[in-house]
Amino acid sequence: MLGPQTMGKGNISYHPTKGLTYDPSDSHYWDPDALAGEITRVFEVCHGCRMCFKYCDSFPILFKAIDDECDGDVRKLQPAKIEAVMDACFQCKLCEVQCPYTPRDGHPFQLDFPKLVHRHAAIRKQTTRPTLQSFALRDPDLAGAAARASFGVANAMNKVALHRWFMEKILGIHRDKLLPEFASQTFEHWAAGEKLMDREPGGDVVLFQTCYVQHNEPQIGRDTVFVMQRNGVDLRCEKGLECCGMPAWERGDLELVRSKAKHNLDRLMPFVDAGAKVMAINPTCSMMLRREWPELVGGDDRERAQRLAAAVVDPGEYLWSIRNEPRFDATFASSPGGPVAYHAPCHLRAQGVGFKSRDLLRKIPGVQPKTVMECCGHDGTHAMLTEGFEYSQRVGAKAFEGMQEAETEIWATDCPLAALQFEQHAGRKPMHPMTILAKAYRGEAFPTGGSTAAAAPPAPKPESP
Repeated sequence: MLGPQTMGKGNISYHPTKGLTYDPSDSHYWDPDALAGEITRVFEVCHGCRMCFKYCDSFPILFKAIDDECDGDVRKLQPAKIEAVMDACFQCKLCEVQCPYTPRDGHPFQLDFPKLVHRHAAIRKQTTRPTLQSFALRDPDLAGAAARASFGVANAMNKVALHRWFMEKILGIHRDKLLPEFASQTFEHWAAGEKLMDREPGGDVVLFQTCYVQHNEPQIGRDTVFVMQRNGVDLRCEKGLECCGMPAWERGDLELVRSKAKHNLDRLMPFVDAGAKVMAINPTCSMMLRREWPELVGGDDRERAQRLAAAVVDPGEYLWSIRNEPRFDATFASSPGGPVAYHAPCHLRAQGVGFKSRDLLRKIPGVQPKTVMECCGHDGTHAMLTEGFEYSQRVGAKAFEGMQEAETEIWATDCPLAALQFEQHAGRKPMHPMTILAKAYRGEAFPTGGSTAAAAPPAPKPESP
């Protein structure tokens, strides 16, 4: 760790330049010269620290270039090398989690490497034409709607080698990447049939099901609803929710992020104003709502985003918070009956709220979670890209090994995209913790080795609030 000195090599100050800002509403944010000054400063601090050598290729590329090509002087870095450092970041956020010099820790250096990369991407987008790849991947809601309109053809074509070859050549989506299937009916369609959208704003929580649950795996949402209702939680849903905007922000598209945020704020804020929590199923999405929106949106939306951020909860986080209340139901009709390999998603770690869904699994008799903390390498759409597919396997190798070393058939992760990554590269698809809890409440059998004997007499399912 760096000491109290204020100057790095070559008299580059470790303290913020006048161009420091992570706020797109600040004019300095869009000033390329101000950005360049901050890049030099941040690179100098990272070069002197080197704590984050193991998370992605950004830091090894940076350190090697400064050492081997620049005689230790960060100011000699060529623009192409700076681009390489930025492009190697896939926004896992783990460097920010571990960094001791962040705004989160109140350190005067005010370092946030992932936000510096986002700033670089946003400025670059202003001077470059969007690619077909960016158009295809920046908005999952459009992709989901198009897939449903194909009546299953999209899912079938994603398994055809020739089609995947064309996708790789035209869109830059790797031909071998296991892609999520699109559901024939959305989660919202199911929720409407369950009358979860017919009530006024209020209740305990409003569900932000996320675009992945909406379009790809509605069952995770259905299991989450079941678990919450089983525990007496007044859960409500809202029509018309859209993607959190992370796929767009990966590409520096602030305009689309702000559009998505405004749309969702309009629909969620009546629930927040009525005292409800906002339960976001996917950790990436809860991170966007909790940590990114308050700084990315502008105008009147900023105050609303700050209030919404304070109301955001992860499903496990909320259920854990009521574990000592009489309504919490600890009667399970079946159990995995042994170890459960639990993968801690990077974007859940970035929020600093703990791993409450893992802790909840311990409430099931006989369950012993084994936690794997390594990054799986998927991180949004990164693993889908031709340049990211093999890279993501290398980054995720320790996570794959960690899950396999748990020697259990039952794997769990809160991140549905991480589950895809494990399915393809480690041979088994983890279940969402809410799905494991739901199966245990219902008395359903687990893949192998799971006891179907009642751990305790099952409680009757509570009526929907």
